[in-house]
Amino acid sequence: MTIESKLKELGIALPTAPKPVANYVPAVRAGELLFTSGVLPMKEGKPAFEGKLGKELTVELGQEAARLAVLNALSIVKQELGSLDKVARIVRLTGHVASAPGFTQQPAVLNGASDLLVAIFGEAGRHTRAALGAAELPLGSPIELELIVQIRP
Repeated sequence: MTIESKLKELGIALPTAPKPVANYVPAVRAGELLFTSGVLPMKEGKPAFEGKLGKELTVELGQEAARLAVLNALSIVKQELGSLDKVARIVRLTGHVASAPGFTQQPAVLNGASDLLVAIFGEAGRHTRAALGAAELPLGSPIELELIVQIRP
């Protein structure tokens, strides 16, 4: 089964890859690894979610934001590689979560992205991860994610 057919089976259409919001490139390939820049939960060029977890947003809304951000990251990966079938595995997910004081459920928020990666890629979607709290993120976003993927030879 191809990744494209798996996405269809899951009822997922990848969004258009977001454009950088500053002076950087969306991804860089180094050998068999592809590194994405930080990706926000953007929809049609605008933040789809704003605010901090534990204040304006619940864990469930944070999970939705993480899911959208990882779909945007996968769109960048597809744009760079031509096909998600060229992904051998997801190596690492790093997530920054805009957190209100006292909010400590960053790992639960990032499960929105992690669970989706496993649903799409199966065992190859299991990854290492860092779930970090942040005071502020670009454009008022609640989430910023980075992916490292291994590319098939």
